[in-house]
Amino acid sequence: MRKALFIVLLFCFSCKNNLFNKLDKSLENGISKKEAIKRVPSEQRIAMEWLITHMPENDKKSLSLEFLITNSEYAFKTKEHFSWAKHVPDQIFLNYVLPYASLNERRDEWRKDFFYKFSPLVKNANSAYEGAVILNNKIFEMVGVEYSTKRPKADQSPYESIEAGLASCTGLSFLLIDACRSVGIPARFVGTPMWHNDSGNHSWVEIWDGGWHFTGAAEPVENQLNQVWFADLASKAKTGDMKYGIFAATWNKTDLYFPMDWLPGIKKYNAVDVTDRYLTQTKIDSGLVAVSIRALNNSGERESVDIIVTGENNYFFEGQSKNETYDLNDHLTLFLPKGKVFTIKYKNDSQILEVENECLVSLSVK
Repeated sequence: MRKALFIVLLFCFSCKNNLFNKLDKSLENGISKKEAIKRVPSEQRIAMEWLITHMPENDKKSLSLEFLITNSEYAFKTKEHFSWAKHVPDQIFLNYVLPYASLNERRDEWRKDFFYKFSPLVKNANSAYEGAVILNNKIFEMVGVEYSTKRPKADQSPYESIEAGLASCTGLSFLLIDACRSVGIPARFVGTPMWHNDSGNHSWVEIWDGGWHFTGAAEPVENQLNQVWFADLASKAKTGDMKYGIFAATWNKTDLYFPMDWLPGIKKYNAVDVTDRYLTQTKIDSGLVAVSIRALNNSGERESVDIIVTGENNYFFEGQSKNETYDLNDHLTLFLPKGKVFTIKYKNDSQILEVENECLVSLSVK
């Protein structure tokens, strides 16, 4: 009887130990959650536990304890330096300031570097909104990165983009998000796998200041957020559609994955469907359709060319097509009445356009 009881107790103790080890052994490189929490100040311990619990599994095998400690230290340091960071709700801070990455990008140790690099830019800003606008206007020239389809890869980390000097909308967004987080501005990655007209995917950034605001990375519109070239495209997205919807990346556990155009089929990163927030951004007269115009040289590259569009009833529009430094889907766009005929004048040439449906007009320039 005593022997049987001893065996039962031993089995229970063994199960308890195994369970404890599974809960405690958060990082495969031998660093436990318990040790990580112990190494940070008391005010950071809940955040450290949250970070380790929610971080991607592969990061638990590759990142060091020192990486996590520095990340936490400088995330909390923003609360000491910026008024907006002090008032960020805990769940927003944990999910959109504390994380060191958004999706699958290479893990860079940007937190300390960016804190000292970008803090001076926003030291006189009065809000997270104002700070985000300043960063979007200044950091890309400061670090020497611009948009280009010739970037090495789509999902570049901040330092990979800085090394290349070129980045896609995805890489630019990763960079702006981390710059914002480095100064305590909650920021998250947002994108669509495909626009409604199958013209391509796009990525951008949302920042939190009492609510979510959006902006194109390296595409500032003066001192305003919520002003973007893709507003009409976004307004036609489809809620609940994994191809045509709009999604925001999150470290919280959700029932949705973030559909990454550059890694199709990978479903390991969490997301929330934010499509509905964009459906009301533009209200276009139903009798008008979007006409986008681009000018292509002999090499098939976009050029910046003066464009004049004329039509009946003295219609006159003047603008400039966009070159390769703009997003691949960012074109000179105007809304014209369906069924009408217009003349597009450019350089020493012209083209007649009869408006039927939404379209992209390609002009050949020499």
